[in-house]
Amino acid sequence: MDLRNGVELRSLGNTPDEFRQDMLSNLYYRRGTTVESASAQDAYETLALTVRDRLAERRARTAAAQYESNPRWVYYLSAEYLLGPQLEQNLLYSGTSEAAHKALEACGFKPEEIAALDVEPGLGNGGLGRLAACLLDSLATLDIPAVGYGIRYDLGIFRQEFQDGRQIERPDDWAFQGDPWEFPAPDDVQTVGFYGHVDERDGRKVWQPGEVVLGEPSHLLVPGYGTTTVNIVRLWRARAHQASFDLTRFSAGQYAEAVQDAVRAENISKVLYPDDSTAAGRELRLKQQYFLVSCSLRDIVRRFRLRNSDWDAFGSKTAIQLNDTHPVLAIPELMRLLVDEEGLDWDHAWSLVRQTFNYTCHTLLPEALETWPVDMLGRLLPRHLEIIYLINAGLLEEVRSRFPGDIDRVRRMSLIQETPERLVRMANLAVTGTTMTNGVAELHTQLLTSTVLRDFHDLWPSRFANVTNGVSPRRFVRLASPGISALISSGLGHDRWLTDLSLLSGLEALTGDASFREQWREVKRSAKAALGLGDPGALMDVMIKRFHEYKRQQLKLLHVITLYQRIKAGGYDGVPRTVLFGGKAAPAYQAAKNIIHLINAVAAAVNADPAAAGLLRVAFPANYNITLAEHIIPAADLSEQISMAGKEASGTGNMKLTLNGALTIGTLDGANIEIRDRVGADNFFLFGLDAPAALALRSGPYQPRDHYHADDELRAALDAIRSGAFGGVGHDVAASLLDRDEYLTLADYRSYVDAQAGVDAAWRDQDHWTTMSILNTARAGFFSSDRTVTDYLDRIWHATPVRVEG
Repeated sequence: MDLRNGVELRSLGNTPDEFRQDMLSNLYYRRGTTVESASAQDAYETLALTVRDRLAERRARTAAAQYESNPRWVYYLSAEYLLGPQLEQNLLYSGTSEAAHKALEACGFKPEEIAALDVEPGLGNGGLGRLAACLLDSLATLDIPAVGYGIRYDLGIFRQEFQDGRQIERPDDWAFQGDPWEFPAPDDVQTVGFYGHVDERDGRKVWQPGEVVLGEPSHLLVPGYGTTTVNIVRLWRARAHQASFDLTRFSAGQYAEAVQDAVRAENISKVLYPDDSTAAGRELRLKQQYFLVSCSLRDIVRRFRLRNSDWDAFGSKTAIQLNDTHPVLAIPELMRLLVDEEGLDWDHAWSLVRQTFNYTCHTLLPEALETWPVDMLGRLLPRHLEIIYLINAGLLEEVRSRFPGDIDRVRRMSLIQETPERLVRMANLAVTGTTMTNGVAELHTQLLTSTVLRDFHDLWPSRFANVTNGVSPRRFVRLASPGISALISSGLGHDRWLTDLSLLSGLEALTGDASFREQWREVKRSAKAALGLGDPGALMDVMIKRFHEYKRQQLKLLHVITLYQRIKAGGYDGVPRTVLFGGKAAPAYQAAKNIIHLINAVAAAVNADPAAAGLLRVAFPANYNITLAEHIIPAADLSEQISMAGKEASGTGNMKLTLNGALTIGTLDGANIEIRDRVGADNFFLFGLDAPAALALRSGPYQPRDHYHADDELRAALDAIRSGAFGGVGHDVAASLLDRDEYLTLADYRSYVDAQAGVDAAWRDQDHWTTMSILNTARAGFFSSDRTVTDYLDRIWHATPVRVEG
């Protein structure tokens, strides 16, 4: 392999013999053991290293081609990446699956047992991290020069366990035995400051931090599918400065005090989303966010300078995407680097910043649009607060010029919220300091520009765009559901759909083929049998997502209780169902944790009752993650997407389930609308208020108890909870629904239960259900993350591919 400067690397072979020889070499020379004494963990790590070597070879070619091209780079800044298990994906993308299996078997190991040792990186939690991972996959697949930036969390978010039905958070020590996919770079650290004060020297502001920590990088390889390109995600881990260990205190026996500065520094990258219910926790979150952007921007500047010296070229060579508000401190940080450290004048620097950054807003919830207390931010990052005030002055001058006399608009758009507590509004800063702001579904973008960010849209209408989310078909069909994947390829006669998902439309012609429909039913049944959480012949009714009141797991639970009460009363006329919940609640979100507790209490009652046997079962496996999702999604028959209309930004779980042939029951919320438009209204179970109706009801004197009194089944379900019928659990959930019902659960209950009766009717006609299932998959090609990235490239990033010779 010929690289620049005349360097050549030996190409690694992918035949079974070549792969086995390299694997044995790694076992001997890098693991220091032999086949005879190797443990399963030795075999796993040796296999990972052998696959990694092949991807590293492609990475070397990619880096050389990208260096020579000097392209515009896409840099993705995200607080989380939910990458999922790496082994099977990297085997697939490197084309070594068959060779690896043969090598393992020749050494006396079972491939499936070795694959089970692959621990997914604890770097993410929900849809935000899953989207980030899918976009990195697609960027590499489309040959776009890109780097993802994040934090290498030591303990992830948490490992969920249930104790007496309650969620218990345990540390997720995902890298306890090391991570064979990771390339540490401890010699390439960045220095990050906090606190201190700002001086002025020779007319220039100089920040003197009062505390310094180090950002130690490592990276994981991000290969593209069907291409040579391998990009990276670079992750930062907080390390104490060398001077942080107090030897004097240690010698005096004050061991805890001797390392307290080191512990404080390393807490920054200890866990994802530290609990912010205390002032200390909130400050740690702010530290974490600045740590990410400070390290990443210095690395981005370093990369720019490898081939460029003129700052005027920075905007044309650099596109930085801010994934939600968590990395928005990058805007004042880049201003500080350009003005204070590089000596650019303010207007020049601000022009470059605005050219460089773009912002994805992922929410419509006011509480999710981050704000930070002015006092806290000023104490932690004094120079950045000064810069934010200067940015705000320029913004308000423009607003007053465009809308003279509109004091209320000025107040709403200010980066500083003055009452009741002075806060910095990060979403306002994000829109102000970027080229484009995008929503993540058509309805979401419409609501962003007409409600949450309406003032900014009025000022800069051309700076808003929609880019509907997508998911990787390689991860969530090919890897998650090999049975469906193989059937799709067989039916279409090719596997090109893995990189052009629109080709799934060819499945429509097969809906009239009785043999194909039977094979489709058998694949779904086999997936349910493999999951092992219920009767494979029963309807698998799945609700897998982060726990939040607006997502309305409580509505699904009321339906379960209603079905159970019908069974107990002898009036059940529905089909056999397994209802499966999955998801975590934030540690400080007590209302969501109460819902989890009640679900487990209801599950215990239902599953122990002989009357419900064969008719209704409730499953709630703990610690929902990508590994578990890859077993659940192929098995799902019904996808629950039942959030209150106008609250879900997009969703990606809805797309994954649709691609795997699950039919959706849902509201007109987020990307549900686009899914329904594409799969057809006849293949989607619609219920509930739409967004305007929900807004109107919430704006009026909504009385949830009116629905309680008017609906016998609803009243019976809530009374069962209130009476303590489920182990005395759920009083808080019932009280919240009856007294507040912020997300209109009771208002949508009857429509939802009636729609579920339509699900039962459709399930009874298995042949027609199978046709609907196939059509859902066939018509879901739009929801590929490849299409999402193409939209970003066309509308926002304007980066071009760099082809890498194979």
